[in-house]
Formats: sequence, C-alpha cells, structure tokens
Amino acid sequence: MIRLAYAFLAALLMAWPAGAVAQTEQPISIVLVHGAFVDGSGWKPVYDILTKDGYEVLIVQNPTRTLEDDVATTARVIASAKHPVVLVGHSYGGAVISEAGDDPKVRSLVYLAAFAPDKGESVLELAEKPTPGEPSAPLLPPADGYLLVDPAKFPTAFAADVDLSTTRFMAAAQMPWGLQAPQAKLAKAAWKGKPTYYLLTTQDHMIPPSTQRMMAKRTGGKLVEIGSSHAVMLSHPQDVASFIESAASASR
Repeated sequence: MIRLAYAFLAALLMAWPAGAVAQTEQPISIVLVHGAFVDGSGWKPVYDILTKDGYEVLIVQNPTRTLEDDVATTARVIASAKHPVVLVGHSYGGAVISEAGDDPKVRSLVYLAAFAPDKGESVLELAEKPTPGEPSAPLLPPADGYLLVDPAKFPTAFAADVDLSTTRFMAAAQMPWGLQAPQAKLAKAAWKGKPTYYLLTTQDHMIPPSTQRMMAKRTGGKLVEIGSSHAVMLSHPQDVASFIESAASASR
C-alpha cells in the first residue's frame, strides 16, 4: 500500500506542468507600478495574463504628487505581498521602483519604457537631456504645480498603437502629475544592487528611445527592444507579461 501511494505521488508530480511545480515550490509576487498621467487600471491586460499563470499580482495606485509619497505607497504594497517580489515600473514608475526596490523583499526590478534615475538624479534631469531627431513628450505648461499631456496629442504621443477610443478616454481621464515628483532627486538607486530587466520601446514619443537605451545600459541588466509605443502594457500585453515572467523565473 505504501509503495502504491509513493508511485501515485510520483506519477502526479510528473503529470504537472513544470511551471506549476516551480510556482508551488518557490512562489513569486509581482507588484506593478504605473507611471504619470494614468492609474493602475492600464495594467489590466497584463494582470489578467499573470494571474492566469498563477502569480499573485498586486497593483499600486500612486497619487503621483510627490516621489516620496509614491515610494511610500509602493512600499506598503510590497509589504503586503505574500511572497518575494518582482517589482515592475512603467514610465515614471521606474523612478519609484528605483527607490522602493531597495526593500530586501524585492528580488528583481523590471523597467518598461521607464525612467531609471541614478542616486542624486531626478526624472526631470533625464527628461531634459537633448535627443536630436526624436520627439519629446507634448506636455502643457505647468498649472498650479501640476503637469498634463496635451489632450489633443495624447493618443499619438502616448499610445499610437492602441485603439483610438481607448486613448481618447485616457487623455480625458489624465491624472495630473505633481511637479515635485519629477523634480525630486533619488535617495537610492536599487538597480545598482538588484537584477534588472529593461524593455525598451522603439516607437516611444514620451521617453525617447535613446534616453531609454542609455538608462538601460548603465543598469547593466538585460535589455530587450520592442516595436511599441510608450503604452507597451496596453499594446503588447503578452510580450510584457512574458518579459515579467522571465524575470520572475530567474528570481526564484
């Protein structure tokens, strides 16, 4: 009877998909951090894929008024994760994970068309670097200490490869970006001590590809390029999910 039970257990384990066994033995939580002008709802296509694949996925809803507040909000979500964390940031969210990612619970950092500032550097400094021949983000002049993307130019600048009805709504539903957030200098650069992955969007009209490439290379992490607009999580959700899962697999 005992031999029969062992034989049954061995057969059951062999029948399981390899990924399911690995996920059960060494589970990973994935924390997704949005960027400026949007909220966490833009992660839904990626969230659906990752949760279907068995990951605990947590969405950070940052107010994007100050970097300090956003880092603190992200830290609370990291603390609530059940397992070690792969921390993912899109756009300005890259600056947030660069500081919040210093948490010992974070195994690796994933940047998606994101800013990756160094210690003592701000998003504003990176955004103001000259990039001849590349378009820059069509921001309106600051008003009451906040920034917005020109709504008329938002669809083509932010997500030219996403359905126009979606991007028009995104333009109308923008979250104002507090000036204190991009002006703040980072106190830490977690990418210096954590495995890093960078997905560069070659058709980006918000963060020039050359700026992304510079930041990605100096992190020393894995760099993959994709023909996408800035909103890569909406236009290429399967590619993004697979990229995040590759980081998760290496982080076990």
